[in-house]
Formats: sequence, structure tokens, C-alpha cells
Amino acid sequence: MEGAMADWKKIVMFGAFGATVYFLLSGKRAAGMATAGVGLAALATEYPEKFEQIWNQAPEYLDRGHRIVNGIQSLVDRISEHAQSWQQIRGRIGGEYQNKPY
Repeated sequence: MEGAMADWKKIVMFGAFGATVYFLLSGKRAAGMATAGVGLAALATEYPEKFEQIWNQAPEYLDRGHRIVNGIQSLVDRISEHAQSWQQIRGRIGGEYQNKPY
């Protein structure tokens, strides 16, 4: 009977995570978060010791994630600045060619 219960939990877990992806991609964020919670609850009942370990290390994971997001944001900002500079240079060069008589 335990095998059937474990299969039932896996079905609920994967179904909830599949629904989460669908809801998030379709723009229904609240429904996506709710189904993610259901999936995580099913996962926690299946592997309680691993979940406790992850929960205890959550601050470290959040800090790493925060640093990664900040690094990506600064990279995007630098690329945006360089793109604006490049467009200004191209505009000046293009303007010089347009003003010259042939």
C-alpha cells in the first residue's frame, strides 16, 4: 500500500508543478504560486529530511540568488549604456555622410 501512496504523491507533485508552469506562462501568477505551494507540500511530505536541510540553508541560497540577480542587472545596465553610446556614434557618423554633397 505504501507504493501506491508514493505514486499518488508523485502524481500530485508533478501535476501541480506542470500546472504551475502553465499558469505562470499564461500570466496567472497567483494561481501559479498556489499550485507551486501544493507541489512543494507534496514534495516535503515525500522527502522531509531533505526539505529541512534546504530550509535551514535558505538564507545562504537567497543571498547567492540576490548576488546573481544584482550581477546580471549590472551587466544589463552596462550593455544598455554601451548600446546608447554606440547609437549616438552611429547617428553622428550617419549625419556627417548625409550632410556631404556627392
